Amino acid sequence: MSPQKAGRRKFLQGSVALAGLAAGGVRPLSGQSQSDGETENLSAGFVSAVGEPSRFETKRRIWTGSGRVTSSLTPLQDLRGIITPSSLHFERHHAQVPEIDPRQHHLLIHGLVDRPLIFTVEDLQRLPSESRIHFVECSGNSNPGRRVSATVQGTHGMTSCSEWTGVPLALLLREAGVRPGASWLVAEGADEVKMTRSVPLTKAMDDVLVAYGQNGEALRPEQGYPLRLLIPGWEGNINVKWLRQIKVVDQPYMTREETSKYSDLLPDGRARQFTFEMDPKSVITFPSGGHQLRGPGFYEIQGLAWSGRGSIRSVEVSTDGGVTWASAELQQPVLRMAHTRFRLAWNWDGRETLLQSRCTDDQGGYQPTLDEMLRVRGASYNYHASHIHPWRIHPDGSVQNALA
Repeated sequence: MSPQKAGRRKFLQGSVALAGLAAGGVRPLSGQSQSDGETENLSAGFVSAVGEPSRFETKRRIWTGSGRVTSSLTPLQDLRGIITPSSLHFERHHAQVPEIDPRQHHLLIHGLVDRPLIFTVEDLQRLPSESRIHFVECSGNSNPGRRVSATVQGTHGMTSCSEWTGVPLALLLREAGVRPGASWLVAEGADEVKMTRSVPLTKAMDDVLVAYGQNGEALRPEQGYPLRLLIPGWEGNINVKWLRQIKVVDQPYMTREETSKYSDLLPDGRARQFTFEMDPKSVITFPSGGHQLRGPGFYEIQGLAWSGRGSIRSVEVSTDGGVTWASAELQQPVLRMAHTRFRLAWNWDGRETLLQSRCTDDQGGYQPTLDEMLRVRGASYNYHASHIHPWRIHPDGSVQNALA
């Protein structure tokens, strides 16, 4: 047993923790039976064609946009484990969600190749496939406009983690025969805005998938049905949805999404461009903004950490505003470029305090404070924010965004 797990068990067995549980309102079981309490409300046996959540479960995405819906946010505060249900995966970037018949959809690979190829969806599904768990995160997640939201869904809800299934893009490119001098790809979607992004060939030949499956089923329409790119660890909008063509080229095409958008303006007037990888980031999801603690006592702090460069090596949690830090337990599995759930046993004494987390990945990257990030990036950045985020616990048990 690891020292972290042993320490957690010792905490739970201690009298302080048990007293905290009682103070938190846990009821004893003695004297209770189903017959003298509530009975189950048995339905008439109706089963839906597609399984739906219980009516007692209220987790939902938040829809955002001015005048029309342009994105939705994942309810991180309600999730368990590391997999985001397909129905709760955030979505972004479209004028509207196209309705595509997979029997009529094709993927074209052309440009600097020996053999231009056209694949049907059925063709791709016949090829050797892989399934991998990876997060997708909008690079605008937790940016200045979002960090003042009341809840973790509002501040960090543009990240989700799924099992993706598809064909390695490298296999398709090798079949097409990439010519000497090629160094980039240009991927284009079939949506109304024709989302287009440039992708370095080195990444395309490494770990990119042409995905057609998510969490054991076909992609949902909002996630790019029937085909999308899945580029592990890189900013969300480069994972082009409704994928219809890939052109092999010798330079980036400087599209709208990599010039006027998705570049980071620095204080000296220069801009960081092609900032693909998402930096190490963590956030406490319970307790977080909008939660109400029932009183002093035992609570298990939970949260998520992830990095676009590799796997999470460690997460630390502070329950006193950053004065001291404790190592959190990482819940298995801990995977590369995937959400990692962390936990820390905590006995709240009822006083006001700040909760926050920070993480380190296996490449040595770490999560900065907001002040550290502002000194480097300045106040004009809109993308790739990764700063430590605090939640304020008030004596009445209410939880507030400390940056709001």
